[in-house]
Amino acid sequence: MKTSLGAKALAYPTPVFIVGTYDAQGRPNGMAVAWGGICCSKPPCVAVSVRSATYTYGNLMERRAFTVNIPSRDHMAAADYFGIASGRDVDKFAVTGLTPVPSTLVDAPYVGEFPLILECNVVHVHELGLHTLFVGEILDVKVEEGCLDSGGRLSAELVRPFSWAPAENAYYAFGERLGRAFSVGKVFETEGA
Repeated sequence: MKTSLGAKALAYPTPVFIVGTYDAQGRPNGMAVAWGGICCSKPPCVAVSVRSATYTYGNLMERRAFTVNIPSRDHMAAADYFGIASGRDVDKFAVTGLTPVPSTLVDAPYVGEFPLILECNVVHVHELGLHTLFVGEILDVKVEEGCLDSGGRLSAELVRPFSWAPAENAYYAFGERLGRAFSVGKVFETEGA
């Protein structure tokens, strides 16, 4: 039996993204964003939603560029801090000891210590209500070499991402590998179908 929780912004998994931007003075900033994900494969795009009251919103509107930085579990506390503090008041990079690296492709910084980076130009902005959806075309994906498997493919196990559980307000580690996508479901295919 199911119990209704009402209309809420709940889904699993919820990513932990650090959205990197520059402000009007060229200072690097990062903001923790959970409302986001891949939204198109061709061209490759990612969407993030932020409130207009945030410092990052103004940066996105002015610079029209951002990075999505995916932290490993090793940087969970720093990623959490990027969601606690405002770039209006504090230099989050200085406080956490993380390194803002200028992208050579977009007008935004990325976090040098994080294993997976998406460099994006804003291609669509859509007001939704409390949040504004920014769609960024991914111009490049950068990954630490140590996060590639022996075949040169990105490995979630080596990136060690984590997710946020909004209902519990807690972080969870990325789980074990369960099976190969677009393969395990073939047990339901019938012969000759």
